[in-house]
Amino acid sequence: MAIDKNIELNRLQTEIEEYIGLGKNSLVYNYEDLGSRTTLHLITINPRHNQSFLFHISEGIDKVDATKHMLEYVQNFKDRDGSYTIQWKLDSDNTLHTSYFSAKNIMSALDKLYYDRDPNSITVFSVNLNPIS
Repeated sequence: MAIDKNIELNRLQTEIEEYIGLGKNSLVYNYEDLGSRTTLHLITINPRHNQSFLFHISEGIDKVDATKHMLEYVQNFKDRDGSYTIQWKLDSDNTLHTSYFSAKNIMSALDKLYYDRDPNSITVFSVNLNPIS
């Protein structure tokens, strides 16, 4: 029996959401077809300050494969990546926000903060590597 790709995508996405602990309304699966490869940008939506951030990028031969790679990352990222706290504000607002990112290094954490936005629209006040718990 052939697997319905849409059903498989839904199953994988539901599993990702369960691991991360966010609901469907808090995650955006942004797929990009690059010819022989498909890239998945998993975006989180923070309801507190209504901003989106990059969670991770995975790649595969198609949407299902890229989503499987994302699931593998989600299942293991806490063992491989550091946890960073970034304090920032939008230039159009005076509210100080605190966001948390898993990343290999400070630059990767900042890339996730700045993903898909003008870097000049945000002022970063601090970036801290959180202690290992």
